[in-house]
Amino acid sequence: MGTFLFFIFMMNLKNRSVPISAAVKDLMCARFEKTRRFPYNTSERFFPHRGSMPLEDKLKQLRREREARSRTQNVEATWEKLGDDAGLTVKQKLERLIALTDKGRGKAVRTEERPIAAKKHEPVQVFENSYLLGATYGQIPIHMGLQIPADIIGFLSRDAAFEGLDLSTALFLDLETTGLAGGTGTVPFLVGLAYYRDERFKVTQFFLNEMAEEGRLIRELAQFVREMGFKSIVTYNGKAFDMPLVETRFALHRTPCPLRGLPHLDFLFSARSLWKHKTDSCRLFTLAQEIVQAERSEDIPGAEIPLRYFQYIRNGDFSLIEPILYHNQEDLLSLLGVVVAGAILVERHRGVAGRSEGDPMDIYGVAKLFERAGDAATSAALLEKALAGGRGLSAEASYHARKTLSHHFKKAKAWDKALPFWQEMAAGEDFECFRELAVYFEHTAKDLDEAIRVATEGLALSKGKSAAAERDFEKRITRLQGKKAKKKG
Repeated sequence: MGTFLFFIFMMNLKNRSVPISAAVKDLMCARFEKTRRFPYNTSERFFPHRGSMPLEDKLKQLRREREARSRTQNVEATWEKLGDDAGLTVKQKLERLIALTDKGRGKAVRTEERPIAAKKHEPVQVFENSYLLGATYGQIPIHMGLQIPADIIGFLSRDAAFEGLDLSTALFLDLETTGLAGGTGTVPFLVGLAYYRDERFKVTQFFLNEMAEEGRLIRELAQFVREMGFKSIVTYNGKAFDMPLVETRFALHRTPCPLRGLPHLDFLFSARSLWKHKTDSCRLFTLAQEIVQAERSEDIPGAEIPLRYFQYIRNGDFSLIEPILYHNQEDLLSLLGVVVAGAILVERHRGVAGRSEGDPMDIYGVAKLFERAGDAATSAALLEKALAGGRGLSAEASYHARKTLSHHFKKAKAWDKALPFWQEMAAGEDFECFRELAVYFEHTAKDLDEAIRVATEGLALSKGKSAAAERDFEKRITRLQGKKAKKKG
């Protein structure tokens, strides 16, 4: 705080019309007035109603005013004494002035209670909360995270290193930073960690109260992670943002990163497969509301978080930080919720021969996960199940399911299954399906007339839409007609 006040003081000195003694006086009086008036009700300051003030209150106000005058006189007298010492710089004189005139003044009493701000002046603060395993977040019981089989976690992460690991030893990680660009100029001022311990789901938040003390935060964080012995990491977009930033900050402070190399489940990729077709957005906040059914409000826009932190650094108002702590904690709980929700869907539908009930859109999402994992057979079986669910699929999802199945059955040479899908999609004027039909009738069904017919129809549909498709159909038709003429001759 002293450094910040000195900066303001030196800026005032740029105005040559203001004497140094007057600048110091104004600075110290303003410093005193700010703390002197803070404990009192603001209505008294702006609407004093002196005529109706009780005698006791009048006496208190007179004492405060007398103390203020005495304080000002003390500042002036102390500065004059320091001015006689030619061996001191202006900065040293100001620091002496603050030290001498601040003694015995005591702290201002807050007008409102802020329990979190009790440790406000510590360079690094640690906040902890815990949740009973029997509690729920939205529709997700907290304890369900401990019941997810290790192979499901491995499947969601697509990382063989997860073999044998479940969420009981996992670290859920979420950062709040001074910017979203990443790189060496971005500082994580709040590191949110969540984990299962002692029959609880715990949230521990490391808050950087002074930016100059980032090295201390890094050291405390490293010690905490080592002592806890986490074996894996769970994030949401952490492979692209959180973990590279964490490793960069550790490297800048020449400290080995204990999280580096741990198996990493970045659930963003699985979330997109499972729910992108079902929700307007795959933001963690949106999924918490729509999938987990958590009663979570839009507490603070993400773009506002860096601005709040910088404002806090300037004015020390911790009420700016409290919503960020809440936001970070909600993100960690939401991350647990969506991971559990996704794991439940996979567990429920991975046995294709099992129950057929379920939301076709959910089954479609699980099919996309298996497609992404390279298990085409399971993906195809799930897509067939989703299509069999009637009108439960959206038009876009239904089209994608049919197209994926047609490619799958073509590759397997299951023509009797591929042909109906091509014919259905052709009715929707998808000219790419006409190419598949032309190939099928030429090479498999050996029906050149039908091949020419569908190729001609495909050419008409592709006009003005795809020059490459037009050329392909034109060449195909010419070749088919030549082949037909040669066969007749």
